[in-house]
Amino acid sequence: MKQIKLLLLLIIIFITGCNPMADDTYKVVKIKDGDTMEILSNDFENITVRLAGIDCPEKTQPYGKAAKQYLALLCFGKNVKLDGSKHDRYGRTVATVLLTDGRNINYEMVKNGLAWQYKQYSTDPKLALLEEYARENRLGLWQQDNPVEPWNFRKKKTKKKSRRKKRQYEEAVSLVNHY
Repeated sequence: MKQIKLLLLLIIIFITGCNPMADDTYKVVKIKDGDTMEILSNDFENITVRLAGIDCPEKTQPYGKAAKQYLALLCFGKNVKLDGSKHDRYGRTVATVLLTDGRNINYEMVKNGLAWQYKQYSTDPKLALLEEYARENRLGLWQQDNPVEPWNFRKKKTKKKSRRKKRQYEEAVSLVNHY
């Protein structure tokens, strides 16, 4: 009887220990670019997260790939917590992402010169200080003489795409008498 109780106790401990993440903890399962990731919740829901208050170079810009790689090094496969739950026009969750050791991923990206403070959406004074630190120390994208902000890069890219006028095709109909 003691062995059965011990076995049941071990089974209960095993089952309760199977859920390694707390309810407010997520696993990073995909890095889309330098400021966007996909996380997995405890109930196996995929959530796309846009890092709040920062903007990384686009993939085709200098340091765009480096930003994605650095974000992957920081958090891919790790457990994270979110601070904030706003949603943008694309349905992404916009949040500050924190590692379980307390490090702020958003701050790390800016501090290492792989992102700008997105001043249109952020008034965080710490982000401004971290960007200034990266600029002064010529870290990451600040090694360039004139780095182009991603929001300006996107504007230029959409302006270059000229919209061609659709050709008006005239259809000709010929009538042939068949007698």
